[in-house]
Amino acid sequence: MNSGPDPSLYYIGWDVGGWNCDKNRLSRDAIVILDSELVIVGKPWRGNLRTHINKANTTDEWIGSLFNLCAAGKSGDGVPVTLAIDTPLGFSDEFVKLVSEGKATGPIGESNTNPYLFRFTERYLFERGLSPLSSVKDMIGSQATKGMHVLSKFAPVMESCGIWTDNKGFSAVEAYPAGCRTSRVLKALLKDQHPLSPADLEDARVCALIAYLFINDRSLLQPPEDHVSSREGWIWIPRDVFDSQ
Repeated sequence: MNSGPDPSLYYIGWDVGGWNCDKNRLSRDAIVILDSELVIVGKPWRGNLRTHINKANTTDEWIGSLFNLCAAGKSGDGVPVTLAIDTPLGFSDEFVKLVSEGKATGPIGESNTNPYLFRFTERYLFERGLSPLSSVKDMIGSQATKGMHVLSKFAPVMESCGIWTDNKGFSAVEAYPAGCRTSRVLKALLKDQHPLSPADLEDARVCALIAYLFINDRSLLQPPEDHVSSREGWIWIPRDVFDSQ
């Protein structure tokens, strides 16, 4: 039985902007931090994290910068944190082999089944009525490499498919807020909460809620199938989304 959330944990949602998103007022990095009671810590932040990513040399420095940006009045040092990131955190094995080894796959059919364009986790969602974006064809390669760069620097250990960690209390997963809109679980968690604006801040809050569910009631999220490539990663999404498709 779930004994309830650990009061010492924090959950951060990151809606990822491109490397140079300071030049795009419509799409920026957005950060929301939630405590164990799902109360926003400090205030949501929106801007470009590039310089903060570059300056941080350790995971504690990275987490500390996020707390500082949100004016949370907390250092973040040594605090167990789970970060849910809204961007693809991998490329398909077929795409990687094509680029790095010159190995082709096929035959190629419709766009949403094309293994060069979409990872297994995204094709899985297409089969169930959702429409995730492709880091290859939908101009989000900048965001994808930014998220993957952060994992490489601050959460370099792949615990298992779709779970990255520093083995010191920091973990990261991939979220997909646009695919969560019909989730009754998330609607219940957001009950009586006013929407955040701009929309990327609300997406960041949904990411933070996915991080909360991942730690406190992972059974509510769809896990990866056993055969899914760890290198490709996995999008963690509430199971009840599929009930409404």
